[in-house]
Amino acid sequence: MNENSLKKILILAANPKNSTPLRLDQEVRDIDEGLTRAKQRDRFAMEQKWAVRPRDVQRAILDLAPQIVHFSGHGVGEGGLALEDETGQAKLVSTQAIAGLFELFADQIECVLLNACYSEVQAKAIAQHIPYVIGMNQAVGDAAAREFAVGFYDALGAGRDIEFAYKFACNSIQMAGIPEDLTPVLLKKENSQPQRPPIEPRLVTPPLPVPRPLLDLDVPEGTIPIESLLYVDRPPIEARCYEAIVDPGALIRIKAPRQMGKSSLMLRILNHAIEQGTQTAWLNFQLVDRESLSSLDLLFLQWFCNSITQELNLDDRLADYWKGTFSPKNKCTNYFQRYLLP
Repeated sequence: MNENSLKKILILAANPKNSTPLRLDQEVRDIDEGLTRAKQRDRFAMEQKWAVRPRDVQRAILDLAPQIVHFSGHGVGEGGLALEDETGQAKLVSTQAIAGLFELFADQIECVLLNACYSEVQAKAIAQHIPYVIGMNQAVGDAAAREFAVGFYDALGAGRDIEFAYKFACNSIQMAGIPEDLTPVLLKKENSQPQRPPIEPRLVTPPLPVPRPLLDLDVPEGTIPIESLLYVDRPPIEARCYEAIVDPGALIRIKAPRQMGKSSLMLRILNHAIEQGTQTAWLNFQLVDRESLSSLDLLFLQWFCNSITQELNLDDRLADYWKGTFSPKNKCTNYFQRYLLP
């Protein structure tokens, strides 16, 4: 095999500690298995780089000289792509920086696949320099992202071109019964206009309707439950909150008019924190009675400490700490530092 005819695929994966867990290992394993069994497997060589930091991405492209670059991880739209920092936490890399990197390798790279939510923003910028770029025009589920990636490389391994592989990968999502086949978009360098899988024309005489399971939708009022289909993500708000909530000492302030979804967002932030292994406590200050609010130092701080204690299912030891001549603020601080937090 002539080395010049060998196409190198570089897989870059990042799933920061403070982000939603993804099955990236399964995605890469399935891609590798597909290429291994492919008819033209000798034409491809795959390299993998995990938990990539910005410097790792630069070095991998520089040293390995790939023709296809595949990124799997998180995207936050205008906020950029989420790589990792030295501690494994999320580090957002701007669209301008990402496009600038690929511009330097425009004579080498043929295709970039951004298998990350809301990555169409970066895809459009990269497509100014690279012949083919694939991004996601909205949030993409883990299963859909995996089906797309495997289908894409199965088609390339069978000797098909990139445009066919893209359409085949979108069909793979359809075949899996996942309604996200319009999420991936293909952009080409000459016009950078997104290409989407073709939509079949409607028949003049429609076929008999196929019964579909009914969805038990909840009434859209009040806090929307985690499992509800009615909640709409507002990127990059959710991603930024999920990154912040796992940072020690972080403060997230959510401000909006009534009925804008503040409580529903907060519910999801707390759920994400729980998924990362943290304990949470939910307080509703509307439940504080007027008498407690009339005295910050004496009544309110005791209510505050007692409420947190109950939320954490701990024994009430407030009386042990609310003694002596210290100010109520000092007593509250001691109660948290010496009892609740440990």
